[in-house]
Amino acid sequence: MITCRLLKSALLGIVSVFSFGSCSTIPKGAKAVSPFDVNRYLGRWSEIARLDFKYERNLNNTTATYSLNKDGSIRVENRGYNYITKQWKQAIGKAKFVGNPNVAMLKVSFFGPFYSGYNVIALDSEYRYALVAGKSLKYLWILSRETTIPEDVKQRYLKFADNLGYKTSELVWVSHGQN
Repeated sequence: MITCRLLKSALLGIVSVFSFGSCSTIPKGAKAVSPFDVNRYLGRWSEIARLDFKYERNLNNTTATYSLNKDGSIRVENRGYNYITKQWKQAIGKAKFVGNPNVAMLKVSFFGPFYSGYNVIALDSEYRYALVAGKSLKYLWILSRETTIPEDVKQRYLKFADNLGYKTSELVWVSHGQN
């Protein structure tokens, strides 16, 4: 009886930790773009720079393509070329709005029920360049509809990210067009 209660308490504690951790989808001080038009955001984006992490390590030619699923969620297709193994890598996931779909605060999953933050925190009026924050200061992406970004936009996004506390000196600048 006591063992069963302890086990239930332990499981409840573990579930609570994971649930609480998944509530925070945007770094402190960052604000998601609003108003946001998901239909204008859909399509293919080239990754210009990122804070590196294990799922994108050694990738260049990286892109993200967004489209609507029948259930209203967003299909996410990430693709990149691993220049070490000389193979293309692809990951398919889905994203959902955390709240109001007019606010660019989403959560994305590539692994079943586990979601992480995807927050558009800067976006030009033409939806050509985006600065995307993950759930913490460990995740940041600069995206463009092309494989390049104008220097003034780049500098503006870097300054914005620096002011939030990101270590922009650690960004990986993605190479495109070559394997």
